[in-house]
Amino acid sequence: MTGSRTTKPRIAIPIPTSTDFEYNRQSWGQYAVAVRQSGGDPVEVPLDATPAETARLIASCQGIVLPGSPADVNPQKYGQEPIEACAVADPARENVDELLLQDAHNLHKPILAICFGTQMLNVWRGGTLIQDLMPLAVNHRAGRAVAVAHSVDVSPDSLLVGLTVEFEAPAAGESAKLPVNSSHHQAIEVAGDGLRVAARSSQDGVIEAVEGETPGHFVLGVQWHPERSYGASSASESIFQRLVAEAAAWVPRAVHASVG
Repeated sequence: MTGSRTTKPRIAIPIPTSTDFEYNRQSWGQYAVAVRQSGGDPVEVPLDATPAETARLIASCQGIVLPGSPADVNPQKYGQEPIEACAVADPARENVDELLLQDAHNLHKPILAICFGTQMLNVWRGGTLIQDLMPLAVNHRAGRAVAVAHSVDVSPDSLLVGLTVEFEAPAAGESAKLPVNSSHHQAIEVAGDGLRVAARSSQDGVIEAVEGETPGHFVLGVQWHPERSYGASSASESIFQRLVAEAAAWVPRAVHASVG
């Protein structure tokens, strides 16, 4: 396998939830369409397969998308007890995400995490979450019906700033502003190991994006939903296109270098 791969790169996308099948019906296809229109081949990863079956499926993929979910990450995984506002955890989804993340980090496969997926990425890397953002002046739970819920300030030295082209041109050294949708009630509190903050909500400073610090390994987590605005937002398209391009260029790491 080389960077000159002629077939479409396979992008693993887990089913969002093991319990809410209507949510799965509405949402999984949007991620698949965004990947497909960006030149990739979306691959459905079930939540009810055995670990061995999941590992074999993951091995056939060159990149991953971790989608949103109505569940919340089990707060015991970051050293907290759940509060009343915390949604029920989805162990099946968490187990699959952890298998995907382990494989992608070991082999430096590109990762795009979205909303719940970003929270899973952060917790898996040892970070913590804010279990509930309410009350805040910004409505982070705006939902699907609100195309632009608020803006985010994108760090001028981030990978993300080079992908999001809809912002107002910033002055030298200042953050760029990007309008985003929003559908979450939790957010990153402390970024995990090897992750840096790439964007914050312009109004209240909530962390809205993180990215990996390892050179040559594409890792991006965004708290908004670029799959929902794909086709209407060039920034959303750029995010998926970069993921697929990274997957197309991915070359397996040597076995002796595939851990650590």
